[in-house]
Amino acid sequence: MQKLRLILLISVFLFSGNAFSQYRPSPEAIKMERTLQLINGLYVDDVDSKQLTEAAIRGMLKELDPHSSYLNEEEVRAMNEPLQGNFDGIGISFNMLTDTLYVMEVISGGPSQKVGIMPGDKIIYVNDTLIAGVKMNNQDVIKRLRGPKGTVANVKILRRGVPGLMQFRIVRDKIPITSIDASYMVTDDVGYIRLSRFGVTSAREFRQAEKELKSQGMKHLIFDLTDNGGGILQTANDIANEFLSDGKLIVYTEGKNQPRYTMEASGSDNFPEGNLVVLVNGNSASASEILAGALQDWDRAIVVGRRTFGKGLVQRQLPLTDGTMIRLTVARYYTPTGRSIQKPYEMGNTEDYNKEIIERFNHGEMFVADSIHFPDSLKYTTLVNKRTVYGGGGIMPDYFVPIDTTSGTMFHVKLNAKGVINRLAVSEVDVKRHELELKYPDVLSFTNNFHTTEEMIASLKQIAGEESVEWDEEQFATSRELILLQLKALMARDLYDTSAFFRIINEENEIFREGLKIISDRNRYNDLLRGIGSNIAQQK
Repeated sequence: MQKLRLILLISVFLFSGNAFSQYRPSPEAIKMERTLQLINGLYVDDVDSKQLTEAAIRGMLKELDPHSSYLNEEEVRAMNEPLQGNFDGIGISFNMLTDTLYVMEVISGGPSQKVGIMPGDKIIYVNDTLIAGVKMNNQDVIKRLRGPKGTVANVKILRRGVPGLMQFRIVRDKIPITSIDASYMVTDDVGYIRLSRFGVTSAREFRQAEKELKSQGMKHLIFDLTDNGGGILQTANDIANEFLSDGKLIVYTEGKNQPRYTMEASGSDNFPEGNLVVLVNGNSASASEILAGALQDWDRAIVVGRRTFGKGLVQRQLPLTDGTMIRLTVARYYTPTGRSIQKPYEMGNTEDYNKEIIERFNHGEMFVADSIHFPDSLKYTTLVNKRTVYGGGGIMPDYFVPIDTTSGTMFHVKLNAKGVINRLAVSEVDVKRHELELKYPDVLSFTNNFHTTEEMIASLKQIAGEESVEWDEEQFATSRELILLQLKALMARDLYDTSAFFRIINEENEIFREGLKIISDRNRYNDLLRGIGSNIAQQK
């Protein structure tokens, strides 16, 4: 009956129309509880009341909008972990290739580094459980490596050049989750920062990266939010403070049962004069869109790339009595000019909503700027330069960058899907790590001087065959430059860090390259800020 009262409580909350009204059972709530009582009392077989309750809650929320949802205890932990900024574990990043766990990176100061684990090590046993050659998935491995702070993971590793297995006793500890994927100087005065999420520590990480780049001569910044799915609203507000002066509106929210709530810049504005380009794509969502929209509306940045996802519904996390929670949509996000970030949806129809990105491909939006049209009702005017920006869901960039299809082939897709390129990168570094570290002591020397060889291409063919990927010489020729650049970038990540990966892979990133052209051309940058030269603004 305790579980039945749980569903009653949820029902009253949802159907009463006011979360703070008295919890008097509505006819609908009584109907739901009665249904569960009848099932428990009369159904032909035993039933799991908890499972039925969760199914009922999920079903109700699914009828509301695409982002209201129910999370069980495990889903709550998985949701909070990357935003909280840490987890308990041994402090490595790893890759599972051919049923073998390769240590890719050892987190500085973490438990594994303290006992001498090194990149390139292969973990064979964890607490006497064989994990090599047994087809474990990543989640199974993670469960064995992670655990409460202070607990012990006894691991046996195989290290190239060392006979037999080496044993290590690792005491788990708090491991920071960083949200800055890359931070480096692109030119003498242009810096680059890539943010993967908006977590608890992201604003502090951003300010630290910004400070370090300024010390290296940064005067202008490319801020990469591509594939950033969002996170904590306050973090987006804190980062916006780096670029907007005191009192400027960043975002406001409003809903039927939620009064208007505004967030304004508090005036730190630590980057007041430098040019700013923000990179976005169809996977940039929520907090990414709030930040990009605010900087666009205040004419503080040029937004470059493709239309963002369009996730502008505000969810409140409402915990339930058993450690689960519901995430209920209570309001909508609006940019400073009043644009709603949320793209259109039909209540209860999540299937079409989730396919909307595919429809952008089908309609040609990803490929040709001329395929994008906005009615007059979706045109807005920026707050300083009075240029035109667009509503209707997501943030439309100031300069649109189509997807480059000239080097893409199904052969390349298959190589990625089967992990062929990644497997070769790990193998090359595993075999030649010492040699590579001596020859290329830092990422710049590797970036400028390392070149893939014909022997590596032969190895690529061999691994492709082992993974049942038929070699296609014509398609390889089309994708050759991209494949070899990806291989080089993956090797750099293994040798150095994730910044090294993006430093190299950005050479063929069409959004990054266009952003760099714009920020490097003062006249073009200023023209775009005035609404001149955009390949979107001419649409009727």
